Amino acid sequence: MTKVYDRAYFETWYRDPKKAIVRRADLERKVALALATAEHLVGRAVESVLDVGCGEGSWQPILAARRPRLKYLGLDTSEYAVRRYGRSRNLRPGSWGQLGELRFGAPFDLVVCSDALHYVPTPEFLRGLAGLPAHVGGVAYLDFLTADDDLETGLEGDLVGFRKRTAAWYRRKLRATGLVECGLGVWAAADLAPALTALEKAERPRR
Repeated sequence: MTKVYDRAYFETWYRDPKKAIVRRADLERKVALALATAEHLVGRAVESVLDVGCGEGSWQPILAARRPRLKYLGLDTSEYAVRRYGRSRNLRPGSWGQLGELRFGAPFDLVVCSDALHYVPTPEFLRGLAGLPAHVGGVAYLDFLTADDDLETGLEGDLVGFRKRTAAWYRRKLRATGLVECGLGVWAAADLAPALTALEKAERPRR
């Protein structure tokens, strides 16, 4: 089946009481986690956020309520989402795979890709991953599922296009970029590594 991110898709998986896999309370907690962790690691308030695979840009109003001066940019391939929320939430056409080609000036304090990477084909994932570090000035929050997770519970039905890659595979690829894993989907820019304590890093110490 070909997945189409149109209005019907978002109505079903984001707003249908019986099928919704993204619920407001869960989203609020994710935003709070990513924002607090990024600010802890960069040592100041987050000023800029890049949201890749942002869908309707649902992170934007929550971030704006918490940090009114924060600059948010969302990228998505959904023509519907960009058309409907492009102006109000600053969404532009773009994909994970284009990260190596896109330039936005200074890196972002926080780069987000939530609930999307498990649907990205492997060649596109690797292409975008190569360009990711250039955009991460502070922290990347990468929230997604792997083949090691309980998919029926985690996705609750939206398995169309799911890529069965293991957590170990993702970790190898992400660590090869120089980003430092801090746990809970948080990856710090290489420049922050010297300031991280041993327990803030999720990587196993070398003996």
